[in-house]
Amino acid sequence: MASLGLALLFAAIGLTLGASSEIAPQDVLAALTGTGEDWKSRIVWHIRLPRVLAALLAGAGLSVSGSAMQSILRNPLGSPFTLGISQAAAFGAAFAVIVLGVGSAAAGSEAMRHTVNPYLMTFSAFAGSMLSTAGILLLAKLRDATPETMVLAGIALGSLFNAGITFLEYFASDVELASVVFWTFGDIGKAGWGDIWLLIVIVCPVCLYFVRNAWSYNCLDSGDETAKSLGVNVERLRVLGMLLASLVAAVVVSFFGIIGFVGLVVPHIVRKIIGCDEMFLIPASAVFGAAFLLAADTAARTIVSPLVLPVGILTSFLGAPLFIFLLIKGRQSWRT
Repeated sequence: MASLGLALLFAAIGLTLGASSEIAPQDVLAALTGTGEDWKSRIVWHIRLPRVLAALLAGAGLSVSGSAMQSILRNPLGSPFTLGISQAAAFGAAFAVIVLGVGSAAAGSEAMRHTVNPYLMTFSAFAGSMLSTAGILLLAKLRDATPETMVLAGIALGSLFNAGITFLEYFASDVELASVVFWTFGDIGKAGWGDIWLLIVIVCPVCLYFVRNAWSYNCLDSGDETAKSLGVNVERLRVLGMLLASLVAAVVVSFFGIIGFVGLVVPHIVRKIIGCDEMFLIPASAVFGAAFLLAADTAARTIVSPLVLPVGILTSFLGAPLFIFLLIKGRQSWRT
């Protein structure tokens, strides 16, 4: 309930704050109820509200993905970013922009906010993320694969796909290169209503799937043999879970760029507060992740106002210290 209250509070703040200081809270309320001035209503409905909803959906999706990956792999450092899945999805999206030609055909910052075919970009990002996912799943099957080994493999895969992105950028035109660079900033401001509906269609059912299967993930936390003895199809649960978590990461990355560490930071914060029961951890991660990313995006819009920082910068600043802490504590049990 506290996380839900925070999410609602930051949503109200996000709708109120913006470049136009002439829009007061009462103007936002009037715009939402259809009684406000026309120009103020357009700002609220077409700029601020899509950004707030995108931050909520992206934060929830990335956090649930990270929580699910940590349970599936029994790895405290599991997340779309640390396992190289976000970087792989970014490579797929860059491939779509530069090779398949779905990038904006016009120059300018506003033109670069959109692509000719966002659905093809999403599919390409998902295909890229599957390459990294397959590598992690294969490594997890190795008898001597430790959490540290899998994280290091993810870092190596992330570096490999980053090199691939650099390779593509080397042969890109000026407009294509500008589109890719602008897109990789991790900026929620790119969101439009078309993006919101696609996020709703993909993120919400995936979150519901993980919530409905929380009991099975609790069993998986006790070990494969225990889960099988309780009737859980371990292989199906693990593969389908990784596929769905990667799909959410791919969609978020394809629309907003790389937003690092949300899937790593949020589940650990929630786990420290409410414990490790997946039946509570997964929905709480979704709500707190939505509030976390919305708060970071709101701060990014106001910390050096009137300039607007990409939210990926702030999430990386927040997530990197925790990542280092987890590496130091890697030999200790992460489940208390």
